[in-house]
Amino acid sequence: MKALGWLPVIAGAAFLVHRFAPEMGKACEHVFDKMPDEFPPKWMYLNITAIREQNERIIQLLEEQAKARG
Repeated sequence: MKALGWLPVIAGAAFLVHRFAPEMGKACEHVFDKMPDEFPPKWMYLNITAIREQNERIIQLLEEQAKARG
């Protein structure tokens, strides 16, 4: 019976997340963009993005080499 009492709370929370998630994502992105580049979470994100781009370039070069070999 106790779990049944929590059901409306959980359903309400799920509804609110579903309803406001897109707006909150945009707001968080706007705040994140305003942070200085030395801010540790932004620094980590920028480094991860750079590593991902570098990995994509390496994979592309390896695929081109594989096609050139036959």
